[in-house]
Amino acid sequence: MDSNFAVEIVGYVASGLIIFSILQKSILRLRVVGLAGAGVFLVYSISIGAYPIAVLNVIAAGIHMLYLRKLITRQDEVFRILHVFPDSRYLLDFLDFHRHEIQGHFQPDFVYEPDATQVTAFVLRDMVPAGLFIGRQCADGTFQVHLDFVIPQYRDFKIGRFVYSHDSELLSGIDPSTVWAEASNQDHAKYLTRMGFTECPSTPGRHEIQLRVPVS
Repeated sequence: MDSNFAVEIVGYVASGLIIFSILQKSILRLRVVGLAGAGVFLVYSISIGAYPIAVLNVIAAGIHMLYLRKLITRQDEVFRILHVFPDSRYLLDFLDFHRHEIQGHFQPDFVYEPDATQVTAFVLRDMVPAGLFIGRQCADGTFQVHLDFVIPQYRDFKIGRFVYSHDSELLSGIDPSTVWAEASNQDHAKYLTRMGFTECPSTPGRHEIQLRVPVS
């Protein structure tokens, strides 16, 4: 392969990564992809002798690394559970606003019908509604999760880990023996696995978890 052509390929890859980074809805993913793009662009700029561009990408990479470190190591975030009535106007408007994201990403078959027996709660991150949890206690003492949704910019798994910890007190007063959910697709199944759920051998697609203390 011609060396000039190889350098051009590196440049195209770097440009692609930069474009892909600004399309990300998740802040964490934006920073990760942006850092990768800056790194590849640094290699490209040095290869063609464009040192001012190289300096720019060193600075860009440093900025991405700084904010990534803050995102990953930040300890002062405040997570809270805000229980709302199943027919709350804000809840209904929230579901309508994020309907395409909910049905298109994790749970395409999800349809909400307000029911007084449901647990409906927002997950607040620094007092901002960042996620929504909907579920119901079953007759056998278990608890079924109908919806566990986090808006894109907060999908770094911190919220999920908080929700499924004892500290959240999400199901305080219910104390189910088991919390379970039915994975609607592979992405949903992977998410449940990351949160600590395990697939039930006797019921394909069903994932179960015992509420646990957060991992330090």
